[in-house]
Amino acid sequence: MVDCNPQYLTQHLQHIETEGFTILPNAIDPDLVNTIKAELGPYLRGQHPGRNDFEGLHSERVYALLSKAPSIARIIEHPDVLAILDHLLPKDYLLSAALAINVHPGETPQPMHIDDNAGNLPFPRPRAHFGVSTIWALDDFTTENGATEVAAGSHRWPEERQAQHEEVSPIIMPAGSVVIFLGTLLHRGGANLANSDRLAITPQYCMPGLRQIENMPLAVPPATAGLYSKRIQELLGYNTIDPGFMGYVDGVHPQRLIDPDYQGRRSRGLESPGLTGVAEPRLPH
Repeated sequence: MVDCNPQYLTQHLQHIETEGFTILPNAIDPDLVNTIKAELGPYLRGQHPGRNDFEGLHSERVYALLSKAPSIARIIEHPDVLAILDHLLPKDYLLSAALAINVHPGETPQPMHIDDNAGNLPFPRPRAHFGVSTIWALDDFTTENGATEVAAGSHRWPEERQAQHEEVSPIIMPAGSVVIFLGTLLHRGGANLANSDRLAITPQYCMPGLRQIENMPLAVPPATAGLYSKRIQELLGYNTIDPGFMGYVDGVHPQRLIDPDYQGRRSRGLESPGLTGVAEPRLPH
């Protein structure tokens, strides 16, 4: 993965710092794109259009993706993306949302917005970001078919500043590419003026102490989460914040919901002071 090269990593981080976003072109191959499309096919039959202008009255959205399209795990834990996120978010960050958005012809532009609402907490911008979003193109993103549009540099703007028309630019990228942007960046889905759909997947990540936008342990329950890698399980929330024990379930590490034999960090020589009695099994009452 070329973007894991420290030189390229630095370039991406610098672009995010100045512009609020960066693009990894052709980050996955066409075979994976086609596999994900095939898995999403049963859920994209035009039966559940968006419910308002934000979701898109001419768009379809599919939620709880890891319970429906297993191959999406490969983009959620894509090593190049995680290498960037590791520099932008604290350790033990979470997957906050993961949804597919299929924009049909005739769709109008979304309202400009940020993803980083932090549970509507009273922290007006400009401020540090609490989350980072990604949007994966499963179709080419073009000026005609509703490519995501961003206001470059708006992650530094005050709350009251609105993006002017000339400050909004489309993210043009081929299928298999991903744009990574700070949760405080103003953006929107564009209007689809083409005669074809525009499909994307948007995994969004947040600081470990925030509530996830989608309730991931309910959207992807333990039996399903157990089919995925340890990193995916941790991103979903089957983990505790280290050091500490925030995230426990009935006094034990949530990993025990997936693996009853889980013995915690102590068994691997990694026990942290704040996890004593939480990563380990509970004693009988």
